Amino acid sequence: MGGGRGSRLFPLTHMRSKPAVPLGGKYRLVDIPISNCINSGISQIYVLTQFNSESLNRHISHTYKFDQFHRGFVHVLAAQQTPRGDSWYQGTADAVRQNLSYFLQQPDEYFIILSGDQLYRMDYRELLDYHLSKGADVTISTTPVPRDLASSFGIMQSDDEGLIQSFVEKPQEPEVLDKLRMPEGMLETFELPKDEERYQASMGIYIFHRRALEACLENDHDDFGKHIIPEAIRNFKVYSYVFNDYWEDIGTIKAFFEANLDLTKLVPNYNFFDPDNPIYTHARFLPASKVNNATIDEALISDGCIISRARIRRSIIGIRSVIESGSDISDSIIMGSDYYHRTSFNEEGKTVKTKVQIGENTRIRKTIIDKNAIIGSNVVIDPGDRQEEEGELYYIRENIVVIPKDAVIPDGTVI
Repeated sequence: MGGGRGSRLFPLTHMRSKPAVPLGGKYRLVDIPISNCINSGISQIYVLTQFNSESLNRHISHTYKFDQFHRGFVHVLAAQQTPRGDSWYQGTADAVRQNLSYFLQQPDEYFIILSGDQLYRMDYRELLDYHLSKGADVTISTTPVPRDLASSFGIMQSDDEGLIQSFVEKPQEPEVLDKLRMPEGMLETFELPKDEERYQASMGIYIFHRRALEACLENDHDDFGKHIIPEAIRNFKVYSYVFNDYWEDIGTIKAFFEANLDLTKLVPNYNFFDPDNPIYTHARFLPASKVNNATIDEALISDGCIISRARIRRSIIGIRSVIESGSDISDSIIMGSDYYHRTSFNEEGKTVKTKVQIGENTRIRKTIIDKNAIIGSNVVIDPGDRQEEEGELYYIRENIVVIPKDAVIPDGTVI
């Protein structure tokens, strides 16, 4: 599912859909679920797109190509007008319903529905084995969350065997939360502390048996979490598969920022360095990065960068980043660039090339700089204690500065 507007990630989603947002210096968010599928032996994948989809569609078409002797594919299914209707996707369930005829052309018995904007590593074969062992019609992957986070998720209540008894979307009342606690038997099974309250939060990852998927979509409901799942629990055998490992829903600027910077730790929660389960992305054939007398600590430096006499701490430096002498970057995400020079035309109609770079003696802290931005020399970007603010050249969201894609920050600017 890659069609959401992603308004809480604005301005990173101003010119792209949420699954197309860059991650970890060289990847896109959508690379995570697609790579999980490939590493799980699943190679027939549809990506449903709608909002600001050009960047996502281009990335998928350039990246995921199987050879002619392989039955695998990664196909984009964009929202379209058909004889059955001319409206855009109204929600996740409606998106699947509008494309159900394509899915049912194959003789497959089981369908996995995934979100395109989460950070986790899962072998879906284990999820399918669990589904089969329970004789389930629908299986929902859940993750244990503490009580203070439970009100932000759809929460399941299941018995000791994992059969879901009830579902509440973002419960707020204390008495409701009390009834939704994970049973002791399940806490023991997953080696969770018995003296701590845990709740089964939906991860938005579902397995449907073919007949159950068809039956669940024989209505006008728009959304899986709000509509389809509560009704399925009443009519089918719906089980909870508890995933007790790292999982992050990249839904806000703060969540995106923290998930990325966590990758710079000595031992991060998410490991991109797993040789048996690689994360795939577009191959760019860039040169190795060049570092000239710079000080770098807890940082990821992507391909094709040129860094000269700068100081970088706890930051991610994206592809083709050029950072000049004297610059100081800390607790920041530099998404890099699609090219080294931006070509434009002057008043006389002559071609002018401008280097895409971070200039000399520039200080950047707690900032996300989107792709292709040009940051001048002697610039200061630091949110201080400001939580929410907007200017002509920047946005501040949750005490994090965001410089939009293609922005030009003149020399000497202080933000």
